[in-house]
Amino acid sequence: MAEQVPSYATELAVGENVLIRIRSLLPELTGALQRVAEQVLADPLRAARATIVELAERSGTSPATVTRFCRALGFEGYAELRLAVAAEAGAATRAAGWSVDIGREILPTDPLDRVLNQIIVADARAIESTAALLDLDAVDAAATAIANANRVDIYGIGGSALVGAELQICLHRIGVASWAWTEVHLGLASSALLGPGDVALGVSHSGGARETIEMLAEAGSHGATTIALTSFPRSPLGELADIVLTTAATEIAFRPDALSARHSQLVVLDLVYVAVAQRTHDRSHAAFQRTAHAVAAHRDEQTASRRRGRAVPTVGGE
Repeated sequence: MAEQVPSYATELAVGENVLIRIRSLLPELTGALQRVAEQVLADPLRAARATIVELAERSGTSPATVTRFCRALGFEGYAELRLAVAAEAGAATRAAGWSVDIGREILPTDPLDRVLNQIIVADARAIESTAALLDLDAVDAAATAIANANRVDIYGIGGSALVGAELQICLHRIGVASWAWTEVHLGLASSALLGPGDVALGVSHSGGARETIEMLAEAGSHGATTIALTSFPRSPLGELADIVLTTAATEIAFRPDALSARHSQLVVLDLVYVAVAQRTHDRSHAAFQRTAHAVAAHRDEQTASRRRGRAVPTVGGE
């Protein structure tokens, strides 16, 4: 039986961020289509130079499957896909000044200057792709909901917990009642107490973190507005959220997608935070003044110690 072509072809803008979009759709592709996608993502430049037969052989599929893959992405045929992939991969290489091979693995023997360039280019690509994909209407809706919320719960596990905690610190500083939960029992207990007028935000690169899904679902079942921050909008987390904020990641050696997505996640949440501060300007300004006054003595102590040549540990980002 022939493999069915997925039904989301019209959702893709031809030639625009095709690699990031392939990555975001990867969990939905099955069987042979997924193998073609993985082969393209593994080495975009090589895929762009390959014939349809060569790509089929490398992915263990057939030319007909490659054609179905192209059509699933909204392309009429393989030639259009090759041009789109070549343009995007070539642009990334030119942006790196030809000094970094984006598809190249970082080796244990690589000098630090090359590793540094590789990391910078990968993060820059991920942030630029995130900016291109990000739905600003969704950001506006998320910021408005948070600005008007009675309280905000933020959920995340593992590395996502660190990202969520950063947002909680920022929101708390401008007077938004917010909590970051990283343990499922405590998070579920808190989400069970939310209701209409409250906001719950779940952070998960894959959108498949079971604990985060459970906490966000619990909050939503009681009427809270739910927000998902994920690189896969059609993931379980994305599907259950009222508002989805999409990020992108560029994986490199020693830094899988979940780690590579962190900078993109922070950029999106920083945008949300600033948008909330804009909507609550008077309250935020007053909160900043009060919190600055509260820690002023410690800042003065740190400044004086530096002048005396002694470093004083800082707390809470100060």
